[in-house]
Amino acid sequence: MHLTKHIAVLRRRRIVLPLLFSVLLTAIPARCQDGVTEQKAIGGNNATIVVNVRNTSGDPLPVAAVVKLYRNGSIPNGQTTSSQGRAIFMPQNLGDFLVVVEASGYKPGRANVDVPIPVKVEVDVYLQPENDANSTANGAPGAPILAPKAQKEVDLGLKALQENKLDDAQKHLNAAAALAPSYPDVLYLIGVLAIRRNDLPRAREVLTKATQIDPKHARALAALGTVLSNQSNYEEAISPLEKALEVNPHSWETRWTLAKACYYQRQYDRALKESQSALAAAEGRAPEIELLVAQSLTSVGRYEDSAQTLRTFVQNHPDHPQAAVAQRWLDRLKQAGKIKSD
Repeated sequence: MHLTKHIAVLRRRRIVLPLLFSVLLTAIPARCQDGVTEQKAIGGNNATIVVNVRNTSGDPLPVAAVVKLYRNGSIPNGQTTSSQGRAIFMPQNLGDFLVVVEASGYKPGRANVDVPIPVKVEVDVYLQPENDANSTANGAPGAPILAPKAQKEVDLGLKALQENKLDDAQKHLNAAAALAPSYPDVLYLIGVLAIRRNDLPRAREVLTKATQIDPKHARALAALGTVLSNQSNYEEAISPLEKALEVNPHSWETRWTLAKACYYQRQYDRALKESQSALAAAEGRAPEIELLVAQSLTSVGRYEDSAQTLRTFVQNHPDHPQAAVAQRWLDRLKQAGKIKSD
């Protein structure tokens, strides 16, 4: 995998940044099929995003709507017209997407959707009539779209990040920031770059600004929580991580980071719950989460369960870099008389 070297560098620096990798992995422009049929979408093995366009009563919107899909909040990934209140996309890449919906006589609507694995995902977008004075989260005007010149700089910055050309990334993202100084996605990427440079104070500064501008920017919230956690500000890290999960509850990386913060805040019951949820959602992509599960089980006094978790980890992942650590913890439980000898 072309990011293996980059991940190893981050591990050596003790930087845990799960959201960064999803950004880099989606840096190559995706191709999206517009207006595919539902039968074709359900019958395939690709990722599928089904957009349900509804009115404020929850019924399918009675008029056709233009539905646009953006990757990473700003990169165009397709456009189609809804039929009977539904629009379907089949993005070739995985990641975070923004859905923007416009219909005559209605205020624009938007929604965020995360597609971490190639499955069918449905998202509801509620549109309000133009003369409706009330507002809802999904009825707010759509996020502004970057001008072409700024978008070009963002794309070049992403490409440079992917290739680990940090000076080039800095140049392009600075240019994007000059054109769109308050655009949260640009600030988010500048924060990612700061983390790659191990400049956590700068990362915290720009990510905080991004979340102030867009309090529901899941990736910026998660990255901010990760930075705070890596600065050992675990208590402060919990809030942005919780908010990130409110927007995107399917992010196992964010939940894993939250579990760590809870553990170091001595919230062991919650650390156990969150780490178990993260492990299940990761579906084998990060087996080392089992070590946090074991730590949490030990901290709540469930020593035999902890030992079994450690045994399973060593048995299933004997070549994992953390296998020796797991075995050492298991030996300590035996020496302390907390578990029965094998």
